[in-house]
Amino acid sequence: MVDYTCETCGMGVTGMSCAKCGEALVHDHITKDDGTQVAVSKCPDGHGQIKSPMCCGNDMGCSVEN
Repeated sequence: MVDYTCETCGMGVTGMSCAKCGEALVHDHITKDDGTQVAVSKCPDGHGQIKSPMCCGNDMGCSVEN
């Protein structure tokens, strides 16, 4: 399971899942045209991806628990 935590205030998000198949989203990165990377949460079955959560104006840090 993927957990996101704000390094500034400590708020956390856990348990995000795909609405189409119910699978837990997995943490990944995409590379933009300018070479910078963006954190995303992806459906492992290929149904799409979303920008990973933000809090206090910054991307939330990610930890993966098995």
